[in-house]
Amino acid sequence: MNKRTDSPIELDGAQGEGGGQILRSALALSMLGGRPLRMSNIRAGRSKPGLMRQHLACVRAAAEVCDAQVEGAEIGATALSFRPGTTRAGDYTFKVGSAGSTMLVLQTVLPALLRAGAPSRLLLEGGTHNQMAPSADFVAGVFLPQLRRMGAQVSMKLHRHGFYPAGGGLVEVGITPAPLVPLQLLQRGAGAGMDANVLLRTLPRHIGERELEVALRRLPLASSQIEHLPQSFGPANALVLRADFEHVSEIVVGLGEHGVSAERVADGACDELLHYLAHGAPAGEHLADQLLLPLVIAGGGCFVTGRPSPHLETNAAVIRAFGAAAVSIAPDDSDPQRRYRVTVEVGADR
Repeated sequence: MNKRTDSPIELDGAQGEGGGQILRSALALSMLGGRPLRMSNIRAGRSKPGLMRQHLACVRAAAEVCDAQVEGAEIGATALSFRPGTTRAGDYTFKVGSAGSTMLVLQTVLPALLRAGAPSRLLLEGGTHNQMAPSADFVAGVFLPQLRRMGAQVSMKLHRHGFYPAGGGLVEVGITPAPLVPLQLLQRGAGAGMDANVLLRTLPRHIGERELEVALRRLPLASSQIEHLPQSFGPANALVLRADFEHVSEIVVGLGEHGVSAERVADGACDELLHYLAHGAPAGEHLADQLLLPLVIAGGGCFVTGRPSPHLETNAAVIRAFGAAAVSIAPDDSDPQRRYRVTVEVGADR
């Protein structure tokens, strides 16, 4: 990482995918390197530009963790100034509000807390299963195991599920700082099974049965089940598909929506998992997006993934802008048409 300096990084939020990913990555890197940040055109690529509730929750959580001075932290703001102080370990409670994603808040503050001087405990309240955000199932079952392979000591417990629009989810995360070692994730390894779990709350059981019928027809599932959640915070439905391999797992979540049939929800989730299975790379689209910052902390590493997503390319661009590491994304020799090797190199002079 860069040495601490008062010279701010200037970022244009319209670059790359033009959404909230550039903001979260920039906040994390600002905290890690102690580098002030000025960002304009926040979420310029979205139909409603500027900070929304869950993005503001990420800014406020980051500011609290590192005692930052912030200007522009308000709903609808398209420009932000963030000057980090010293990251402080501790017990934190972050309430995202309604069903805003708790996992995106975790994504923002986790890198800095991995480098804090003492253990931390986070209580995150809000959404745990959101459209356009990693689910709590994915973070716990896919991302954190890779982080632990790198030496991280991070635990996560899902106390209560939170779905749109009511939210109400509660997640507890424990973080004990430890040195991270570079990750080499180049192959999946042998298959270890595939399963499906339907989450239902105050909805008829036949919805889950229809989703499982589709999944059982399209995937070689070893097991399947329906889990009825406690009756609070409104109705909810999700189909959670999991594929395990020797070195990695992939979890896909199809979320039920009003007016969308159970069959359509299941087909969408099956399509996504089958796409992952087809390209053969160990890191799925969302895991690839989340691995870059831990690799920066670890001093480097590499992994193989499918065709790069806009989120992955945006993350790589922000890391380069901060001078935190060199990130290369190139076709992998094993299958250059479908697989790409992502390499993070952190030099002594960075």
